[in-house]
Amino acid sequence: MLKNTTCRTVLQIPFLMSCLLISQALISQTNIGSTNPVAEQVLLGNYNPADYAASVVVSDMASVTAGIHERVSPDSLKDYLIRLSTFGTRNTGSDTISATTGIGAARRWVYQKFEEFSALNENRLLVSYLQFDQNICGMGQHRNIFAVLPGSNPDKHGVVLIEGHIDSRCSVLCDVDCPAEGVEDNATGTALVLELARVMSQYTYENTIVFMATIGEEQGLLGADAFARYAVTNSIPVRAVLNNDIVGGVICGETSSPPSCPGLNDVDSTSVRLFSAGAFNSPHKQLVRFIKLQYQENILPAATVPMNIRVMSPEDRTGRGGDHIPFRERGFPAIRVTSANEHGDASNGPGYMDRQHTSGDVLGVDTDGDMVIDSFFVQFNYLARNVVINGNAAAVIARNVPTPTEFSTLRSSDGMNGLLDVNITDPANVGTYRIALRSVDLDWDTLYTLTGSTLGTFPAPPTGVLYVSVAAIGPEGDESLFTNEKLVFITSTDEPEVPQEKENITLFQNRPNPFDEATWISFYINEVPEYQRARVLITDLQGRVVQQLPVQLQQGLNEVLYTHGYGVRGTFAYALQVDGQTVGIRQMIFAN
Repeated sequence: MLKNTTCRTVLQIPFLMSCLLISQALISQTNIGSTNPVAEQVLLGNYNPADYAASVVVSDMASVTAGIHERVSPDSLKDYLIRLSTFGTRNTGSDTISATTGIGAARRWVYQKFEEFSALNENRLLVSYLQFDQNICGMGQHRNIFAVLPGSNPDKHGVVLIEGHIDSRCSVLCDVDCPAEGVEDNATGTALVLELARVMSQYTYENTIVFMATIGEEQGLLGADAFARYAVTNSIPVRAVLNNDIVGGVICGETSSPPSCPGLNDVDSTSVRLFSAGAFNSPHKQLVRFIKLQYQENILPAATVPMNIRVMSPEDRTGRGGDHIPFRERGFPAIRVTSANEHGDASNGPGYMDRQHTSGDVLGVDTDGDMVIDSFFVQFNYLARNVVINGNAAAVIARNVPTPTEFSTLRSSDGMNGLLDVNITDPANVGTYRIALRSVDLDWDTLYTLTGSTLGTFPAPPTGVLYVSVAAIGPEGDESLFTNEKLVFITSTDEPEVPQEKENITLFQNRPNPFDEATWISFYINEVPEYQRARVLITDLQGRVVQQLPVQLQQGLNEVLYTHGYGVRGTFAYALQVDGQTVGIRQMIFAN
């Protein structure tokens, strides 16, 4: 994966020039458009759904989610990966003419697979390239490959995007001759997209689903940026973006980017990391929590091998970036799915022995000399489980249960017991709702169901900050996306963590705590004071300064992401200082 692609954090000097070049390149994207005008009209919501209706409609949630779970095939995924590994390299600037090698042959093969899946499903998939002009590695024109499955209800038009980048690379960004099979990074993501196009096109969804393989990810997320720009320019209502990047490998490398794996050759085939931007009131974190909830409710009860879906604090691994970022930057809810273990940090410096961004990123090795791979770096059953997680979530999102427009809360406590009143505004009058509570973690602590009313009272923690959001539940038990979160304080107790009028600034406990590699530090300001400088100061218990994080104070909740790096354990302190005066201090625990 590309390092430091967003240019928003402190850059190491070797990456500064490439980041500047990427920023300049992004400005030069022109002539972005679909090569299939029919597919484009569907994306715009201009179509007759009867033209794409299945002869036998299967749309009920239980059948769809169970069907996705049952029909995703590890063998199909293996076949895709073998084929993707045969193109020699899929570097964005590689050969586009050859029928057997380079990015041109690879993207034509993906296009052909989409067309095959469409033919097997009454031609319901509309296959297209997203073509755009931009100088990348000396080549001026590039193409994402995508397939559109039209929704059954264009009156409630929305688009769900499942994507993974197809391009690969060696250590030199534009080395188009180096063999770069790029199996883990990112043939696995492309295989996932293909398999979901095959399986999901058998069913009917209210919203439109797009399956896309992007290019130019390694040179700066350029293919994803082109589609994000295209969506904004054409007012395409993207409801959610599921970016899959490095989703099939299970072996830890020596230099895996944190937060990641315990150490060299550790194997994890039952965990997957979901990265997203923000913390409080982030639609991206809400999307991650939604994906996890749908897995727990629809897939886990029948899963032979349960998966642990980990809600990660940062938007991506330390110093890294992915195709979800251009969508997030334009206001679309977007997340990244990545294996728990990955083989390397793509640094490619002296002594680098891991596979990522090298010719060694291959399917596996032949251990007995019979010219047949018998030891695989990708675990196909693990990849299949990640395919199901994506497909299940996308299927529920595409059902388009309307999210409540608003809700209000009132929280009270007698010092030992807490109560939360929730009043939901729902013009759609769905009638059944989920109330999600979050306190000390990034994940939801408690979910309540409210039936037959928009007003309910629920038990709640009697102390501390509480984050609340709500969703509607459709007639088949399928949730809408959740609302933004609201920050709720105790109203009737002498609770020390609650910002009182006399306590203008309140520093909260970091969340999560303990944490593995990154955590959110938050504080609440009733009224912003006049000040010159504010910072969060991180120290060890001997008072030695570990890090200083400059902050800009704003009224209400303030948050700062603290990333300490991987491999640190112990208890540290953090303090909020305004013009040299400490206004709050707490402790936090590093647990990795």
